[in-house]
Amino acid sequence: MSTFQVELKKVVDDSYDIEIGFDLMDTLIQNLKQGLVGDVNKYAVITDDKVKPLYATKICDKLKEAGFSVELFSFPEGEKSKTRETKAMIEDAMLEKGYKRDCCIIAVGGGVVTDLAGFIAGTFGRGVPFINYATTLLAAADASVGGKTAVDTPLATNLIGLFNQPKKVYLDIATWRSLEKRQVISGLAETIKHACLADAEFFDYLEKHMEEVLSFDKEACEHIAEKNCNIKYQVVMKDERESGLREVLNLGHTVGRAIETVSDYRLLHGEALSIGMVAQVTLAHKLGYVTEEEKQRVISLLEKAQLPITIPEYIDKEALVQKLYTDKKVKKGQLRFVIQKGIGSVVEFEEGVFATPIKEEVAREIIMSI
Repeated sequence: MSTFQVELKKVVDDSYDIEIGFDLMDTLIQNLKQGLVGDVNKYAVITDDKVKPLYATKICDKLKEAGFSVELFSFPEGEKSKTRETKAMIEDAMLEKGYKRDCCIIAVGGGVVTDLAGFIAGTFGRGVPFINYATTLLAAADASVGGKTAVDTPLATNLIGLFNQPKKVYLDIATWRSLEKRQVISGLAETIKHACLADAEFFDYLEKHMEEVLSFDKEACEHIAEKNCNIKYQVVMKDERESGLREVLNLGHTVGRAIETVSDYRLLHGEALSIGMVAQVTLAHKLGYVTEEEKQRVISLLEKAQLPITIPEYIDKEALVQKLYTDKKVKKGQLRFVIQKGIGSVVEFEEGVFATPIKEEVAREIIMSI
């Protein structure tokens, strides 16, 4: 018997730029001409049927005008489409159009689109480059940094996927104006979450300038886009693969993701996260990590953003409790929560550990109270 070692040590630079601005389509085309993804000439633009007529078709037209080969692939809008079935459908459509390894994917849309397209890019041809052109506040806050891509299944959310970094991200703030107000409000939940976990000054800013944000004030929108990216970058840079610190980005998500699923996606991600933030800050207060005043400030800011703060009556709260066990932070059958510490920080329970076991009866008590 013998052993042969296959030595495959390597250093990979997955750095990329995030461009924040208004009307960035021409910038995207210029970057591609300048070799952003090398000598690739064939592009697959992936979007949903809502964003398709607004922005994706225009990007395709500009790509064609620039001499690139391009096809547009779309799927029904919404979280219900973020499935293995949709992924396979797009992959088959790309294969039918002759796509191979010499292509690049451009994701145009919100978080569902970027999650799905990034996952496809990571597996199609064993990996092709991709670019995110984010068109929602939620994508700007959550999907722009980190490279987490995934699909949902009936049993779990975001557990089937991979880490895959884009070549570049474009945050086109001009696209926010075409969003329904409900979508804009939904995106603010991740923004408030970031302030709660990492930046007390940013929390103060949101308290003072929420009206400007909701009215699409240019300076305010650019500021929150930049702050969202910077806060998430500071976490992801230290823990790209979610082995410890990156769990802090799950603040509010244990309950939030469960609510989103149990509601059968009647609630948008940010709406469900907002209720999850109320749950986590209530738990943090119960455990002594935030004061009553700090708890009320968080809830009041969510209300100021016009986000929901109570569980809808149509949701079965007992079913919600049981759904908590599908959360990716569960270990050895124990529920685990990230806990807020004051305003602008989270609890580090021991070195590198940012989630703590919570008994089911405690989680149930919190859920029943909101």
